[in-house]
Amino acid sequence: MTENGYAEFESRAPLLTFKGTSGHLTGLIDLDKNLIDFYLDLNTIDTGIRLRNRHMRDSYLETDTYPYAEFTGTIVTPFDPDDPLPQIVTADGKFRLHGVEREIRVEGTLAVVAGGLSLNASWTLMLEDYNIDRPRVVFYELADEQIVSIRALLGPREE
Repeated sequence: MTENGYAEFESRAPLLTFKGTSGHLTGLIDLDKNLIDFYLDLNTIDTGIRLRNRHMRDSYLETDTYPYAEFTGTIVTPFDPDDPLPQIVTADGKFRLHGVEREIRVEGTLAVVAGGLSLNASWTLMLEDYNIDRPRVVFYELADEQIVSIRALLGPREE
């Protein structure tokens, strides 16, 4: 389990690229059941500019109404916990953002490390798929496509 995983999105427009990051990704992986569940409080995302953060939360993500993003799914590729090398894994599941839930497939790497598991994964999402208007920056409209990445070190779940 982790409560301080890292999540990032990358947003692009002509002549501009920026990232939003958070160190508050929470989640778990249950290897016995091949289950994976991660969620992020969207109010913890920081783009490096306070005004942009406020606009993103208030006008686009509408975090007062939709405060969390969540992925819940199943690992569908074999994972050998006895293999010391990072392994490519695929998870199928549901990603919920802005009140919309969609089936997605996420690929990443999972590795056994001292004290737990290390996870790195990324996927692309389209703002339109989640009923999120595309922000405009001066004369440029941001791309509909957003790149989402997560990193987490997961320790054993405390009972």
